[in-house]
Amino acid sequence: MGGAERNARKRRQQQAAGAQAVASARGGGGNRKVIVAVVGVVVLAAAVVGGVVWTNSSKNETEGSNIAVSAGEAPAYPQQRDGTVVVAGNQDAPIAVDVYADFLCPVCAKFEEVYGGPIAEQVTAGKIKVRYHMVPLLNEQSDPPGYSLDSANASLCAADAGKFQQYHDSLFAEQPAEGGRGYDKAQLIQLGTSVGINDAAFGACVNNGTYDQQLTAEFEKAANDPALKQTQQGETFFGTPTVVADGRIVDWSTDQEWLSKVVAAQG
Repeated sequence: MGGAERNARKRRQQQAAGAQAVASARGGGGNRKVIVAVVGVVVLAAAVVGGVVWTNSSKNETEGSNIAVSAGEAPAYPQQRDGTVVVAGNQDAPIAVDVYADFLCPVCAKFEEVYGGPIAEQVTAGKIKVRYHMVPLLNEQSDPPGYSLDSANASLCAADAGKFQQYHDSLFAEQPAEGGRGYDKAQLIQLGTSVGINDAAFGACVNNGTYDQQLTAEFEKAANDPALKQTQQGETFFGTPTVVADGRIVDWSTDQEWLSKVVAAQG
């Protein structure tokens, strides 16, 4: 092979290499696909990480916060614990209304928002007494599990200190999200201090879960009581809130006048 021919072949190889380099520089060839794939993976990973960070932030929004005390003065009517039930109002009131609720239940919070005030007015007037049954129905629905039972126990501890109503109202007004972090025992104790409980026995009661076993047993009893079961769309179940007056379940969700009717029925 002559020198001229070798030089021509070398130039052709250089031109081909140059063309390939230009194509690569312009984003041509397989390299572009690799780059696009890598960028896509990075963007997807960033989106996933961002979603996890947002979810964790939302889930843990109660962490490190103080539970605010619900507005309003402390009620003048008596509040007395009877086992796992707290009776609010005068013992000789002619009507007893039983409310079964869970501090993590969003519908229970809505019930309190709408009817808590009118109920308190009737209790103050001596027309009714309310028997509060705090049940840990959603105990597995907080993260970590256990908030429903911890808060129910703490409310009974608050009842022992004569501060149930303010404690109860505050937990519903500042309700954590179902599926997220509830309030821990230190925060539940802090709320007790905020409503005026200065007894060390309250903190011990919360930390030790004094009423946990009784609450669990009473919840199982209520959940299996045929008189407390409701039927919707062919399904029979015990749910919260369940409101009972004169031995019958009240359809509070569709009858906005249920309370006045209950009071009027007693003359």
